[in-house]
Formats: sequence, C-alpha cells, structure tokens
Amino acid sequence: MFSGVRTVAVVLAMTAATTAFAQTPAPALPPGVFAAERDIALATAGTYTLDESHTAVIARVSHLGYSQSVFRFDRVKGSLTWNPTAIEKSQLSATVDTASIATNVKGFAEELAGDGFLKAKAFPQATFVSTAFRPTDKTRGKVEGHFTLMGKTRPVTFDVELGGAGKGFGGKPRIGVRAVATINPQDYGMMPFFTDPIQIQIDTEFEKND
Repeated sequence: MFSGVRTVAVVLAMTAATTAFAQTPAPALPPGVFAAERDIALATAGTYTLDESHTAVIARVSHLGYSQSVFRFDRVKGSLTWNPTAIEKSQLSATVDTASIATNVKGFAEELAGDGFLKAKAFPQATFVSTAFRPTDKTRGKVEGHFTLMGKTRPVTFDVELGGAGKGFGGKPRIGVRAVATINPQDYGMMPFFTDPIQIQIDTEFEKND
C-alpha cells in the first residue's frame, strides 16, 4: 500500500514539475538580436561578408593512421553574393591566412606554417573561388570551385548545409552554413608524409552588407 502511495506521489510531483517547466517562458533575446531559423527563405538576396569572429576553418589530417589530428585556421576573409531566385548564379570567394594555423601541440603551429609544410612566407594565403552552386534540397547543396594552396589550384566540391538564417543583429540579415570537402594533399605538393585525404570543415556566418 505504502509503495503504491509513494508511486502516485512521485508521478504527481513529476507531472507538476513538467507542467511548471512548460509554462516557463523562454529567456528573451536582447533588443535588436534575432535568432536564426532553419528557413532558407529568410536568406534575402544581396552581398554578404563573412563574419571572421564566428568562423571556424578546421583541417582533419591523418596522424599516420593512428588518429585524426585537428588543425584550425584563425584568420579568414570571404564574400558571398546570394541569389535566392537563381541559386546557381550565386558566388562565393574565401581566403585563409595559412600562417594562422593553430594546434594543441606546443610549438608545432610554427613548424606547420614553415617551409617544411605550408610554406606560409612564400604562399601566405589559401583561396577558394566558386564556379557553381548546385542545390539538392531546401537546406543542402554543393558548391564547386577552385581551391588554391601553395601555388597549386585544383577543383574542389564542398557539401554545404544551412545552419540558419534570419534578421541577425540589429536587423542585418545573416546566414549560417556548414561546409565540408576533402582534398588530396599530394595534389598540392605536400610531403609524402601526407597520404590520406584531408578533410576541410568550415562553420561560418555571413552578414549582409548595407
């Protein structure tokens, strides 16, 4: 009997807590700040600039087959011309400073930027310039283009997925995307140490220009 009473009491308490939680209003955003929605219709036409403060460029490199080493590039510039009525006519260009590479291995970033690896002094930037936008559904697509690294240019295709779109900050439209591609390191003259494909992952936001 007492066991049954305790069970009923627990159920009632959980129900009350769930009801109270459901009735609690969500915290309000600061004035002029608008959260994104997963709706590409909110990405209005125009020219957008990449928000460097909300961008992560990650390279995942095989460490002799044991694990994936993760490197981040911290200085990125980019521009997006977005045409929602003819997405295939949209254009994208982006530039990464190769010397801005970062790693949690102490002192290794400087070595990676040096002449043994990325040769950042001779080739200070890696670039991507789109040649085609190919939507596959309302939130995903492929962006084809030319990727240049250490003076060598090859075709690369990014799989792109919408993170969110909306009014952004201060009413300036904003688009967030995630893009992933793989490159063959030997296509760009990297040392034989790099044999497996390198994955490039980009999470970024673009803010519409005035």
